[in-house]
Amino acid sequence: MRYEFMFPSQIREAIANNTPVVLALGVLEYHGEHLCTGVDTLVITRALDELEKEMPLVIFPPFYYGASSFAVAPVSQGSVHSGPELLYPFAQNLFDNLLRIGFRNIHVLVHHQSENFTVGMPTDLSFKLGARQAIFSYLERERGAGWWGNADGADYYEQHEAGDDPFSWIQIHPFLSEEIQKKHPIDHAGKLETAMMMAFCPEGVSMEQWEPGVWYTRTATAATPAYGAQVKTLVMEHLRNLLIPVRHDT
Repeated sequence: MRYEFMFPSQIREAIANNTPVVLALGVLEYHGEHLCTGVDTLVITRALDELEKEMPLVIFPPFYYGASSFAVAPVSQGSVHSGPELLYPFAQNLFDNLLRIGFRNIHVLVHHQSENFTVGMPTDLSFKLGARQAIFSYLERERGAGWWGNADGADYYEQHEAGDDPFSWIQIHPFLSEEIQKKHPIDHAGKLETAMMMAFCPEGVSMEQWEPGVWYTRTATAATPAYGAQVKTLVMEHLRNLLIPVRHDT
């Protein structure tokens, strides 16, 4: 279900069923001459297009305006950059809204700069911090100051171990899991990303426009639809296991 098309009765039903809520978080960024600018977001949105046909999901409109930076190419090459000072308050406000609506199974998928995801990069870190702060603010507003220290919080660590603590209400994930990245290391507009686009969004690939000379795109000529399909199979299975209804207390 696309959130912008949902009726109030459908939203209430999704909350009651703890249906996974999913946001594709990405950027608009230069990916060489042979790929379109929306690569990091489009691979996610296209995966969700397929997943919603086989499992219940609430899909929010994708966010394309993350921190692309101009490390890859100057702004004249088409990248759009939003700094953390803009992303963090937006993320906190968005998550605060989702919690107040009643969602408790919120997932954000990120592909941009998602290698070494535990350490993080500006886009995902901004949303991770926004999520944590939104949850803290919500809990204090709903349960009062000292919510963790009172008697009702005595089983907090047990809930945490069971994955049922409030801080699991919002989760930020790399689109390619750590296991997938070990088998298929992330690149930028090289073999992997070009093949992924061949599999997920072939209209965003134009190998006729590939140009030699840029180091990070040199391996793109080795990309094939078959390799992209192989990676896509792993990604889709990972997402199926990730986006499942999990009951949480409010």
